[in-house]
Amino acid sequence: MHFVIMGAGRVGSSLASQLDQMGHSVAVIDRDSDAFRRLPANFNGRRVTGLGFDRDSLRQAGIEEAYAFAAVSNGDNSNIIAARVVRETFGVERVVARIYDPQRAVLYQRLGIPTVGTVKYTTSEMLQRMIPSESDVIFNDAPSDMQIVHEEVNEEWTGIRITEFEREFGTKVAFLRRLSEGVIPDELTVFQEGDEVFFAVHESARVAAVRGLQRTPQKED
Repeated sequence: MHFVIMGAGRVGSSLASQLDQMGHSVAVIDRDSDAFRRLPANFNGRRVTGLGFDRDSLRQAGIEEAYAFAAVSNGDNSNIIAARVVRETFGVERVVARIYDPQRAVLYQRLGIPTVGTVKYTTSEMLQRMIPSESDVIFNDAPSDMQIVHEEVNEEWTGIRITEFEREFGTKVAFLRRLSEGVIPDELTVFQEGDEVFFAVHESARVAAVRGLQRTPQKED
């Protein structure tokens, strides 16, 4: 997966380094090219000199392919502007911003942008917010490499047949939770707003399937 980080300070460089060591693709944006010296010598990711809310800089960093974005510069305004640009312009669902002012943090949480305050801030907490966790895996059959996953469905999937999701991501939907009731789908069943889906998938394909449900689906011509 690809991750973009704004800010190459102590936390940003630590976050980038850990993601890189985990085998992910990483790009770091900072307005000061000297800040990249904080990255380890064996860092494999991209270094983009520019502003984290500048669209050209974000594109150079690969934001259009990004799974998640973290704004961890030392400026609240810059972090929030960048987070909103990434969320609203590029459609990245997993966005988290570092905020020093707790009153601002409450406001931006209401806007749907997760924030981490300086008091409780840790690199590990940012990682938990950026990387898809195993917490929604409700059954794991190790011998067969199969999992059953519970995930909420992006409203953009509303009206699209469940069979399209199954075909695109190699899954099999067992049932939906719709308005607190269970629905067993057939070949004509379509997603509705607010649906929660329980599906079977190979472990190796889980992240792609979860990511697919969180993003706007590919419409067939």
